[in-house]
Amino acid sequence: MANISRRQFGEILGMSLLASQLPKVAAANSATIVKPPRLQPGDTVGLISPASPVDREDVADAVAAMNQLGLKAKLGAHILDEYGYLAGSDANRAADVNTMFRDGTVKAIITMRGGWGCNRILPLLDYNLIRQNPKIIIGFSDITSLLLAIYARTGIVTFHGPVGISSWNSFSVNYFQRLLFAGESVTLRNPRTLRVQTITGGQTRGRLVGGNLSVIASMLGSDYLPDWGKTILFVEEIDEHIYSIDRLLTQLKIAGILDKIAGFIFAECTDCTAGEGDEPSLTLNQVLQDIIKPLGIPAWYGAAIGHIRDKFTVPLGVEAEIDAGLGTIRLLESAVM
Repeated sequence: MANISRRQFGEILGMSLLASQLPKVAAANSATIVKPPRLQPGDTVGLISPASPVDREDVADAVAAMNQLGLKAKLGAHILDEYGYLAGSDANRAADVNTMFRDGTVKAIITMRGGWGCNRILPLLDYNLIRQNPKIIIGFSDITSLLLAIYARTGIVTFHGPVGISSWNSFSVNYFQRLLFAGESVTLRNPRTLRVQTITGGQTRGRLVGGNLSVIASMLGSDYLPDWGKTILFVEEIDEHIYSIDRLLTQLKIAGILDKIAGFIFAECTDCTAGEGDEPSLTLNQVLQDIIKPLGIPAWYGAAIGHIRDKFTVPLGVEAEIDAGLGTIRLLESAVM
């Protein structure tokens, strides 16, 4: 995630516990999965800033990127708002999400960036409205909160992929178009620059669920997470010390999540370091061997997901088959209607 260090999360984490005040809603399962309509050339997409702020140049670049994709852009009313490290007040950021789902002319929602703030607006979203108006919503990093909460509360397939300020390069655009326009059941294969490091070999099937590791950990104990049973969990992270990755994975372990999943992918840990100066540290590989290897499920490190230039568009809630030796993710169904 950008702007906010993971080491600052402890100071603001308690805000996500507001979620516990809401009535419980059944987690998404195979019977409740809802696929949003696919994109068509000429469609209008909504651009919103539900987390950290952006500037006018960021918005102009995102509009240009949408136009290159053959799409029209409609800006959220509060897209340029600023409130400290947030893109406006919680109420206004939530209002932009609700408004875009309500607006019948908007066919998909593109979030502008991550940072921090989506957990704060989860209690303010109108999930009945969202359920009645299924549409594509895409992003990554802090946007993980929205993707998981909407999927868990409504059953709508959401998408982990580029944000407005991403590099809309040929690799990223290829998967975006094949999944969201063509509705292909694609096989996600790394670019040649990313090497697969197998933790435990093998193949397995399950529903894809995941996102930013620290954001997922920050949502534990809330009512905004899906059923983890027989899922394939993918995670990614940025700018963390290895001991923090250890702590976060251990948190998922002792919460019982890792014992429920069928497969595991640690996508990329961008700019993750051993620690300060000469202090002793484990390697990331040692942490994965200690925590993930004993699960005995297909697992690997290294996938084009997260804080990197070339990234997949990954649907949450879609059935997939993974091969931990090859490092491939094969979608077994279309993610859109």
